[in-house]
Amino acid sequence: MRKIRIFEHISLDGVIEHDGDYTYGAWTTPYRSPAGAKMLFEAYGPNFDLLLGRHTYDIFSGFWPNAGDFPMANAINAATKYIVTHRPDSLEWGPVKGLGGDIIGAIRDLKSTDGPDLIVVGSSTLTSLLLDQGLADEVVLITYPVLLGRGKRLLSDNIDARELAFVDSKATPTGLLINTYKHIGSLKK
Repeated sequence: MRKIRIFEHISLDGVIEHDGDYTYGAWTTPYRSPAGAKMLFEAYGPNFDLLLGRHTYDIFSGFWPNAGDFPMANAINAATKYIVTHRPDSLEWGPVKGLGGDIIGAIRDLKSTDGPDLIVVGSSTLTSLLLDQGLADEVVLITYPVLLGRGKRLLSDNIDARELAFVDSKATPTGLLINTYKHIGSLKK
């Protein structure tokens, strides 16, 4: 049985939106370092597949195939990408498989198979769905020492409160914290 592990780059006040048209642009860039990249790659593990929403897949497919020859790029490009999409015929960056129709059923079936962990990056709508349905096993928050005030948040307002158990924490030389939590379930009232 596979684990689903959610990785999110996040500000101290819960904003995950960055790059593109976001007001503060690439606010994560000043905190990146070779040591941090190494720690993050180690957190992914030696062998993984990707579970992504369509928007994140489209962003990644425009970057990772041309990112160069280094361990993280090689691992991401080699990973099987399972994509939540209604347009599976337009998936070109592979190996890739579209998950259409019954998303929850398809993810449950995928999780029950043998294979490497499934890593979710970005894909905020998918993240909320996975947590709400109890399908996520771990949440890894890569926390940046900034307060942004506004922007897309980690979870939608429609998801119930969740309980997590602390597993591990690592700090990078630039102040990033890579915090790993086990997903317990709904937070008890």
